[in-house]
Amino acid sequence: MADRAKTAEVYLYQTVSAEKLEEESTLPTECALAISYNDISYAVMMVSPDDVQDFVVGFSLTQGIIDSPGQFRSISVTFDGEQGVADVQLSPRAQWQLKSYQRRLAGSSGCGICGTDALKSALPELSKLPDAPLPEVCAFTNLRHRIREYQQALYSGGAQHAAFFVTNEGGITMCREDIGRHNAMDKLIGALALTSTELNNGFMVLTSRCGLELVQKAIRIGLPTLVTLSAPTSMAVEWAKRYQLNLIHLPHHSAPRVYHSSTASGAV
Repeated sequence: MADRAKTAEVYLYQTVSAEKLEEESTLPTECALAISYNDISYAVMMVSPDDVQDFVVGFSLTQGIIDSPGQFRSISVTFDGEQGVADVQLSPRAQWQLKSYQRRLAGSSGCGICGTDALKSALPELSKLPDAPLPEVCAFTNLRHRIREYQQALYSGGAQHAAFFVTNEGGITMCREDIGRHNAMDKLIGALALTSTELNNGFMVLTSRCGLELVQKAIRIGLPTLVTLSAPTSMAVEWAKRYQLNLIHLPHHSAPRVYHSSTASGAV
């Protein structure tokens, strides 16, 4: 009996040596990225150090700092080990938007969001999206399987979220990955903006649950349809209804569930 207990203890913990790490797949990497606009420090974000310029563009768009990439004068990204710096120079108009946004966040603190103004910033009034048809049903055929072929970071290190742009007919045209689901979405948004991709020609797929922040990002950039591999929160559904975002959950073994459609009512 004692021998059996002793044997079981062997499997409680495993120490992974440096040599073992080299033999196994590479762990996902992350770095601290300090973002400044016109030499004013704005945020430090933990990100995967790939497609960082896409991230800076997408982050700036979804934060409401810029309306389009044309408001950038320059973006310089440098890395030193596990630290990175994104030095962003803005046009005068974008600089004014930034100052206005910072005033609205005056009530925030290091422990999180607080103050009436900051709460309004967390739950802002957005512009309602125009009616948009749902993607073709055929676009979802084997989609879960097909997107995995594009997730390079998933196979090299795992523990990565991914965001995809898929045409309304089902063609996968772009993928961005990151340790954070918000970051992956911002990277894809930045890449779409830099390539002047027409958002009405497709939809975005996220390999994550759908919280309110992701819905807000989609609405801010005018994305008509957002698809997630996990179910949305109740508030995410409420905001999708309020602003006419097509919100769809793609389960493992059943048909896509439409939680809200601007051209159809109810959940499937």
